[in-house]
Amino acid sequence: MKIMSNEQLVVSYRDAMKSGTEKEWIQVLKDEIQRRGLRPFKK
Repeated sequence: MKIMSNEQLVVSYRDAMKSGTEKEWIQVLKDEIQRRGLRPFKK
């Protein structure tokens, strides 16, 4: 995985969730988001 800023990581995760095709990529992004302590969606 290439190095991404926090903003790029969240946007990539949101795009992957919308398309829903790459389950493995979604999991990789989700793991990295959790490791960084980010929240990809506002509540």
